[in-house]
Amino acid sequence: MTDTALPQFDTLRLHLDGSVAVLTLNRPQRLNAAPPQMFAELHRALSQLPALGARALLITGEGRAFCSGADLQGGLADAATTSTGAAPSRGDQAYQALSTAYSPALLALANLAMPVVAAVNGVAAGIGCSLALAADFTIAARSAYFLEAFVNIGLVPDGGATWMLARQVGKARATQMLMLGERIAAEQAQQWGLIYRAVDDAALPDEALALARRLAAGPTRTLSLIRQGLARALEQGYAQSLQMEAEHQRIAANTPDAVEGATAFLQRRAAVFGGR
Repeated sequence: MTDTALPQFDTLRLHLDGSVAVLTLNRPQRLNAAPPQMFAELHRALSQLPALGARALLITGEGRAFCSGADLQGGLADAATTSTGAAPSRGDQAYQALSTAYSPALLALANLAMPVVAAVNGVAAGIGCSLALAADFTIAARSAYFLEAFVNIGLVPDGGATWMLARQVGKARATQMLMLGERIAAEQAQQWGLIYRAVDDAALPDEALALARRLAAGPTRTLSLIRQGLARALEQGYAQSLQMEAEHQRIAANTPDAVEGATAFLQRRAAVFGGR
C-alpha cells in the first residue's frame, strides 16, 4: 500500500515499512508540541492499524524533538461555553482535553494488539514523556532527555505519569522526576531502567526500525497477550497472574503461529510467523 493511500492527518504522518506502521509526530516548528488534535488523530490512527496489515508500531518525532509536551499556545481544548454561557476556566479546559483527547489515545495505545516501539529523537516532555514511556520498547538518542516539568508551572503530572513512573523506576525516582521537574538524560534513563536503550543519535532510526521489524515478524497475537499480561500483572496478585497466564496460554497455543513455532522447533529451523 502506498503512503498516499493511507489515512492522512494534519499533525501526524503515517507510512508502512512492510508490516511496521511508522507514526511520526509532525509539528517540527513547535518541537512537536501536542494540541488535543494530535492525540485525537493518534487515537484515530491506532484504530486503523490492524486493517492496514500492521503487526508492530513505531512512534517517533519529526525534527529536533520527540514531543515537547502539550501545546499550551494552541489551546488545551476547544473554547466551548459552559451551561451558563461563560467560557470554561483553564482548569476546565485541561480536564476536557485530557478526558476527550489525551487519555483516550493513551488507553488505545495500551490496548493496541501489537507491540510498540518509541524512537525518542529529542526532548520528550510532559504528555510527550508519557507517550514515549507508554511504548513496550523506548529507544532514545543519547542527546535526548525526559522531562516532567509540570511542577515548574504549578501543574500536576498527567498522561498517566504518576501511575507509570512509580512502577517503572520506583517511588523515590518517580518523586524526583515529578516533584523536582529536572531533566533525565537518555543514558541516565537507561541506567534507571526507565527506557530500553540509549544509542548514538545517528544510529537511532536504524536501530528502532530494526527492533520494530523484528517484533513485526513475531507471533503477533502472542505478543499482544504478553502486553496484556504485563499490564495486568501490575494490578493483581500472584494467584490471579497464574490463572491469567493459563488462560492466555490456552489462547496462544491454539494459534497458527504456535503450531508453526512447534513445527519449526521439531524441524530445527527458524519459525516463520504469520501474525495469526
